[in-house]
Parts: sequence; structure tokens; C-alpha cells
Amino acid sequence: MFVGLSIMVPSVQCVPDWLTAKLALLLPMLLLLGMQVYGQQKAPTPQQTNQRIQELVGLATARAADTPIGSGDLIHVEVFDVPELSRDLRVSETGDITFPLIPGKIPASGLTSDQLEQNLAKLLIENGLVSHPQVSVFVREQNSQPVSLVGAVQKPMVYQVIRPTTLLELLAQAGGVTDEAGSVVIVTRNGHPISDKNGAAGSVDTTGLDTQTITIRLQDLLESGNSAYNIQIYGGDAVSVPRAGIVYVMGAGVTQPGGYILQSHGEQVTVLKAVALAHGLTWYAKADQAVIMRNNTDTGQKDMIPVHIKQIENQKTDDVTMKSNDILYVPDSKGLKVLAKGSEAALQVGTGVAIYRY
Repeated sequence: MFVGLSIMVPSVQCVPDWLTAKLALLLPMLLLLGMQVYGQQKAPTPQQTNQRIQELVGLATARAADTPIGSGDLIHVEVFDVPELSRDLRVSETGDITFPLIPGKIPASGLTSDQLEQNLAKLLIENGLVSHPQVSVFVREQNSQPVSLVGAVQKPMVYQVIRPTTLLELLAQAGGVTDEAGSVVIVTRNGHPISDKNGAAGSVDTTGLDTQTITIRLQDLLESGNSAYNIQIYGGDAVSVPRAGIVYVMGAGVTQPGGYILQSHGEQVTVLKAVALAHGLTWYAKADQAVIMRNNTDTGQKDMIPVHIKQIENQKTDDVTMKSNDILYVPDSKGLKVLAKGSEAALQVGTGVAIYRY
């Protein structure tokens, strides 16, 4: 996103010649400044993202709706002025309850509290128990609407949907995202159709007759202002915030060593891009003696892949694609001994290395 530069000028009829000349001289400088700022622009930090989540949740208004009762819920039934009929009831696995003096099982699962109140009142009249019953039902324990939230969030958890809940509210309940969060949120849903509005906003993949996967970019969720991205979360949903990939650029041969978090998991980063993220090479870098240290899952050791950065820059050899958790080590003349050992360079990654997002 380019940084906008706004210049307030009078109307054309009022601009004197000297001011026009000044603006003509200043405009290239301002455009250059805008390009420099753009080059330094970074993606929002997790702290900024979490602050935005809290702001949007605070502005959101809860919709008037009632979460359906489900199997395993503990409900309380209150019959006004008939204390002997008031009691707690557990909804069975088959989704029904039993009530004193009313024969048979009473369906409860899938009904709202208002609907169950009306059904119980009708049954009390039909069975001659209460002539004008006033029945109240509320849920004491919600166990039937679990939503699992996993991945790069502060507090992974199983959340019970006790009222209409949006995606932003769920993320806020989990304390927001962590430093390792990628750029998307994935919602896997069973049995709840997605409206056209929500389907148009997110990327929807139907993996089965009753299973759908919705992928929503965090940036769209936080910045677009489009409520279609802030979808409603239902019981049974599984919400995941995948961790982003990360590459490390180490050694005295780069200006800003550190770890660089990718904006989406699996995003390709080449050696030249990694060097650019690290603000380029130092003048004393041994660029053609760099290596990529990559975890070998078969041996448990690190493979050492030689990289000739100058040859890549001169288009004499192909750029090399890096993988998540790769370490690009660029030595200087003094660092060649460290490079030979390899493990010492890798050790730096776990000892307070700075992590950057771009």
C-alpha cells in the first residue's frame, strides 16, 4: 500500500506563478519521500492487530438472537408460583428432557429458550397441571455449542457459544494473535450453510456435503470495514490461525540480521529477497561464501547448502528458494571459521535474535 501524500493548494485561479514554480520543484522530492516511506513500511505488528480487534469488537453490536439448546446443556425451568415444578434439567444425548407428571420425553435440542417455554406451557395445560402457566427457561451450563480455537493465538481454547458470536469476538476472547500469526484465519464448519454475503467475502472450499472451509485474510477482517468478513461463529466450528513461515538471515555480512516472518504460511522467499529484507549486504560480506542451513528431517542434522549471492545478482546462476525455518548465513572475512562450524551460527537463532515482519 503506497503512502498517500496530501498537498493542500488553493484553486487554480488563485495560484501565483511563484508558488506554481515552487510546487514544481518540490513535487519530485515529495514523491521520492513517499517511495522511501513505502520501502520502509511494515505490516502491522501483532500488538497493533490485537488492538484493532478490541476496537472493532467494542464497536460491534450484538444481534438479537437466541442460541439453540443442545445435548448436554443444563437448563433451568421455572414455573411461576409452582415451585414444585421448577427444577434443573439436563438435556440428554438424544436431545430431549423429562418433566414431572408429563408423560414421555420432551424434545429440547435445537429449540431456543423461548420456543421451549412455549412448548412446556402448552404441555402443562394439556395435562391439566397448570391452567395459566408462566414458564421461564434459561441455560445454566452451555455444553452443546463448542468452538475450538487453535494456532497462533494467545489462549487456544474451546469456547462455548452462549449467544451470537462473531469471528472478531472469538479472537478477542482468546487475547488476540501471537507474533507468529500468519495472514489468514481458517474456519471449518459443519452443518451451517454460508450466506452469499459471507461466501463472497471469504474464500470458501466445500470439502464435503456438510463441511465447508472459509479462509479470511486478517487484513480484510480488520481494515475493510465490511461486516461480511466478520462472520458469525456457530457451535461446532473449528477456527485456526495458522502460524506464518519464518526465515532467518544471520552473519556479519548482512546489515540487519534477524528472523523475518512471512505474511502467509508457505510463501516463497528467495535468497535475494531474504538479503533485501535484511537491508542488504555489508561492504565486507563474503557473499559468494554464504550457506543455507536447512533442517534435515531424516537425519535430524542441518544440511549446508552453498549459495553464491554475487553470481545470483549477476544472473550467472539461478536464485535459490528458501523454506520456512531456513537460516541464510552470510559471513564476513572473520566469520569464515564460524561458517565452517555452522552450528555456532545456528545457535544464534535461539538466543535473542530480533524478529521482523514485513
